[in-house]
Amino acid sequence: MNLILLGAPGAGKGTQGKTLSETYKIPQISTGDILRANVRSKTQLGVKAKEFMDKGALVPDGVVVNMVVDRIRQDDCVNGFILDGFPRNLNQAAVLESTLREMGKKIDLAIGIDVERKELVRRLSGRRVCRKCGASYHVIFNTPVNIGMCDKCGSEIYQRDDDKEETIEARLKVYEQETLPLIEYYGGKGLYKSIDGIGSVDKITKDIMDAIAKGSSNS
Repeated sequence: MNLILLGAPGAGKGTQGKTLSETYKIPQISTGDILRANVRSKTQLGVKAKEFMDKGALVPDGVVVNMVVDRIRQDDCVNGFILDGFPRNLNQAAVLESTLREMGKKIDLAIGIDVERKELVRRLSGRRVCRKCGASYHVIFNTPVNIGMCDKCGSEIYQRDDDKEETIEARLKVYEQETLPLIEYYGGKGLYKSIDGIGSVDKITKDIMDAIAKGSSNS
């Protein structure tokens, strides 16, 4: 089973992707996580990617596509995968489709998690991350025991540049321009299913799993 999770920054793709990965025993492939790991390690790719991420812009297609394709070719993806945050535009979707066809694979379902813009800004602007271990917190939903300190390692937690409000607006604008057309793209192929992203995490997970079950029965 090869799935795509679509949704604006802050919609909850990462959280749902992790649960689905554990449930279906297939890897969650998050371009955001891979890119941020490179940024923390200050690799050549990370330095280049950070220039775009800090502005709320998309990392160039060539960098992202090659990275994802290499990941899909790994042995743990033989039974399927969950793409979290990829593709981000029509060009990436076309390259992905072509590459998968060459590999004898295809996308089974593209699930969109819908959340209104005001809520997205509230979620994103409240996120905090540990500088040392990368643990995530939120000023409303998941506060640390000691303000400004990581519960896991005691290091400083901070607000990433791409989670500041002015950058969030830029990220959402890019999403609306570049990624929203994917709804029509996958919808035209009969692969798109929209899920309400407001509510408890468990309810959203159940709705996604119900959509997957229906999608499987129709395939």
